[in-house]
This record gives sequence, C-alpha cells and structure tokens, in this order.
Amino acid sequence: MSHPDHYLLAGVMGWPVMHSRSPKLHNYWLARHGLIGAYVPLAIKESGLEKALRALPALGFAGCNLTIPHKEQAMKIVDHLDPVAKRIGAMNCVIVGADGSLSGTNNDGFGYIASIREAKPDWRADAGPVTVLGAGGAARAVLVSLIDEGAKEIRLTNRTAARADDLAKEFGGPIKTVAWNDRHDALQGAAMVINTTSQGMVGQPDLDLKLDLLPQAALVSDIVYIPLETPLLSAARQRGNTTVNGLGMLLHQARPAFKAWFGVMPEVTSELRKMIEATI
Repeated sequence: MSHPDHYLLAGVMGWPVMHSRSPKLHNYWLARHGLIGAYVPLAIKESGLEKALRALPALGFAGCNLTIPHKEQAMKIVDHLDPVAKRIGAMNCVIVGADGSLSGTNNDGFGYIASIREAKPDWRADAGPVTVLGAGGAARAVLVSLIDEGAKEIRLTNRTAARADDLAKEFGGPIKTVAWNDRHDALQGAAMVINTTSQGMVGQPDLDLKLDLLPQAALVSDIVYIPLETPLLSAARQRGNTTVNGLGMLLHQARPAFKAWFGVMPEVTSELRKMIEATI
C-alpha cells in the first residue's frame, strides 16, 4: 500500500529528543508496510510547544508523539483529551483530525499490558496481589492499566510515602499503600511485582529489594530498558521467576499511535526487537 500523492509524516517532540528510539521504530513500520513517508525527531523547547503543535496540520503531519518535558503541558493545548490520558495525567500522542483539530491520548498503559501479554499470554491482572514500586508518572500509567484489567489487590510502595498515599486516594479501588521499609514483606504471596522507579537504570543505584518472600511463580516486571536486564530482573531470573523488561512497553505503546496516524496496526516482530536492542 502506498500514498504517492501524499507524503505521510509524524514525529516525536521533546527536549532533548535525539536519543529517542521512536524514529527507528516507526520508520521500520513505514517501510515494512510500503508506506511513503517519514517519522522525524522534532527538538522543541517548552516555550515553543504550543506553536509547534498548532503547526502540525498545516505542515501535513498526521500527528506526533510527546516525550519529556511535554507530556503534561500538551494536555492544556490539545482540543480533545481522551479519558485515559486524563486519568494518567499525561499524554504521549497527538492525532491531527481531518478538520485540523488536535486530539491527545496516552498509550503507555496499552503498551505495558501488551508487553506483559507478549511475555506471558495467559497473564491475568486478577491472578493475585500485584506489588508496585514507585509513584511517579510511569506508575500512574501502570496503575491505571492494572485497574482497567481487573486487578483485585495492588500493593503500592514508594520512598516518599505521601506520593503513594496521594495515588491511592486518587485512584482508589484495589490500591493499598505499604511503607517503603516494609517493601520486602509486600512480596509475600504476590503474583506479580513491578518496578516503575528509575532504580536499576544505567547511572542510577540498584533497586534494594529482597526477593526471598516472592513466590517462584510470580512475574517480575521492570519498566527500565537500559540495561535490558536490570539487577532486579537478573536476581529474579536466577531464582526461577519469569521476567519482563521495559523494552516491550516502548515498542507496544507505539502501535496504536501508528494505527491512528496511518491506518495500519503494526506488529512487534523479533527483527524489530533485535534492531532496537542493538541501539541500547
């Protein structure tokens, strides 16, 4: 399929932005589906975000992704904001409508759940308690997706207790907070543990979490993908737990954006995964 009369365009806005893997990812899909176009990095400072977003329709862009520091500010600029983005409190995707209007979405939760199902197709959010570490922006997306998938018990712990308490009050439902000093005990009987903090990332201290009480059948997930195997995942794998790194979340969150812009729902292939892994 091709559009010789119309050059397809999308991109990613951020500051800085040249480190983003998104251009490699989306350009791979454009080529794979025979679409004539490009996905480009757009280095936009905070002060220029509104002008840049409003210019998308005139420049022929189908939309764009947003990365740091634009995910929250853009919510005040777009014409329409979907309910999931509102709940998460951030957006990572802009879609240009036929009338030139801008719609904002957040696909991080979709990407997270899809990455888990890719690794463990029979995974269920209600299979047992889920322990979540961290209460930042990434945690918000993960928590919303877990609640929407039917999680019955979420044990949330964070170094700053007030942030975890605020999230528990905001989202309610199955979330119960656990003191950071009790995080090791919060793994007892858990079906899944998720690290949404930056601990374990290259340049950051390792996550201090003892896995002694974690059942061997539990799934261990870390949204960090640099490195691909964090110390947490390494320790979990060595004791026999199934592990999932953060790369799948990055790859899968891009899929619904690509479909919204270009009309094709792409797949995460082993070839694509290897290509992105080679950049890490």
